[in-house]
Amino acid sequence: MRRYGKHTDEDDIRSRPNRKGNRPRTNIRPKHEDAAEGMVLTVDRGRLTCLVDGRTVLAMKARELGRKAAVVGDRVAIVGDLSGQKDTLARIVRIEGRTSLLRRTADDDDPYERVVVANADQLAIVTALADPEPRPRLIDRCLVAAYDGGLDPLLVLTKSDLAPPDKLLELYGDLDIPYVVTSREELESGAAADRVREQLAGKITAFVGHSGVGKTTLVNALVPEDRRRLTGRVNAVTGRGRHTTTSALALPLAGADGWVVDTPGVRSFGLAHIDPSRVIHAFPDLEPGTENCPRACSHDEPDCALDQWVAEGHADPARLYSLRRLLATRERTEGD
Repeated sequence: MRRYGKHTDEDDIRSRPNRKGNRPRTNIRPKHEDAAEGMVLTVDRGRLTCLVDGRTVLAMKARELGRKAAVVGDRVAIVGDLSGQKDTLARIVRIEGRTSLLRRTADDDDPYERVVVANADQLAIVTALADPEPRPRLIDRCLVAAYDGGLDPLLVLTKSDLAPPDKLLELYGDLDIPYVVTSREELESGAAADRVREQLAGKITAFVGHSGVGKTTLVNALVPEDRRRLTGRVNAVTGRGRHTTTSALALPLAGADGWVVDTPGVRSFGLAHIDPSRVIHAFPDLEPGTENCPRACSHDEPDCALDQWVAEGHADPARLYSLRRLLATRERTEGD
């Protein structure tokens, strides 16, 4: 049976009233073209401290972002109260494209990927030469994560007064990684920070290292004390305590244009998320030789074309050895 006549208008159509009185849902979202640009400095249980026009602003993630999470180093679009005053809260409505992404898992069997920092230019791997003893496998894993994520690695070797750096540097010499060697006296006097700062100027640098290597002492010397106190006050607004080493924190580099991202100490660096095919991009002298490799080549098998490429003199055999050592690090534990 036809409910309405042939010629109907709006008055003929009956509509069910909206009992809740709210507007109907729509898939059309605002573009927020007037949103301010900001950088995420730290994340504390759903509250994000961001830098906006020189002010630290506390913000939360907008619902329309869904499960997409903002991390330290992200460039974001922010709306709402951007005054940075106490008890104010802004809203992050967009996460801009990332240039790099440092990730890790708890171990190689853990499917849960943890994003450490976004948009960093380099990864400073802080390692003591003694007390505690250096862990080359942990360094290898950090290098793989850096190459996979698009970061340039930097080795920072501490406590050279207890052991010489030659043996460890020889292990990584073929990778052409920049490095800084410091002693405990230089670390305590601030001289170490001055030399490290030269490698950080104009860059966003994430620091990683396990307990006791001197990472925290070095980071404290690189960052102005007044900015550290300021960040602590902002986080206290949430009522959840000040920043500790349980979360990453981006801080301005003292005496130079750049940023230091202090990360929690690591006991392990899982690589379950790593695609081995991306690590080869960090070896431009070897990458052309992979054109004749079989499909899904691991670059460490009998049919790998890199062996012939190196045998023909296109690259140094030591570089191929270094590549395969890094690729094999997923198969070894960090204590091996």
